[in-house]
Amino acid sequence: MSEAWRQIGTPRAGGILLIGDHASAHVPDDIELGIDPALLAEHIAIDLGVAEVAALLIEGGAVDAAILGGVSRLVVDCNREEEAPGLIPTVSDGHAIPGNALDQAGREARLARFFRPYHAYIEQVIAAARPAMILSLHSFTPSLASDPEQQRPWQAGVLYNEDGRLVAGAIAALEECGLIVGDQLPYSGKLLNATMNRHAEANSIPYVGIEMRQDQVSDADGQRRFADYLAHMCKNVALKLPQ
Repeated sequence: MSEAWRQIGTPRAGGILLIGDHASAHVPDDIELGIDPALLAEHIAIDLGVAEVAALLIEGGAVDAAILGGVSRLVVDCNREEEAPGLIPTVSDGHAIPGNALDQAGREARLARFFRPYHAYIEQVIAAARPAMILSLHSFTPSLASDPEQQRPWQAGVLYNEDGRLVAGAIAALEECGLIVGDQLPYSGKLLNATMNRHAEANSIPYVGIEMRQDQVSDADGQRRFADYLAHMCKNVALKLPQ
């Protein structure tokens, strides 16, 4: 284990690996973000429901292992390229993050402590037990404080960049569960796909990015239902993977 990541389950060559970049709201005691602590329970700090759904998927055998980010996305956003402006956000959904106004040395320390070990561990796992499929799991807020007029009716979104091998099957399986599914919604994987670009597409590993709407996974019942939906999706998509 590491403060940069945590793993549940056991990676298996030819299995399904789940990656949750934003599954934690943890802020180490020696980092002061300068925000209201209540914001750590909001979408700007964590993808709500991801850790719980990931654990259920592993418990049920639909997924072999999950690698989950160990710190809040407000500490460092691991689903960004290293040079991206939003990697260590100074503003998120209208909220200032004054503790992230770092100089170059502070930025480098944050990357060396969290960002690089997280991605190095994913690389290590994939090299040791190459999965047949990667499931990238996130969640999104039904509405943004900075754009309250924006409507987000989808219950799940499917994201991808250049590799769309699993997309049609994933969408069809989720729609079979009765979900309203967005293709490249609520935002596009063509624009925001850094972790999957690096670990899935660069290694030619089939993958799919799933965004769960947070009000669908806000309690234990919802998390269990969504784990069932994703288990159904994984089973159906895995049948079409090369053997």
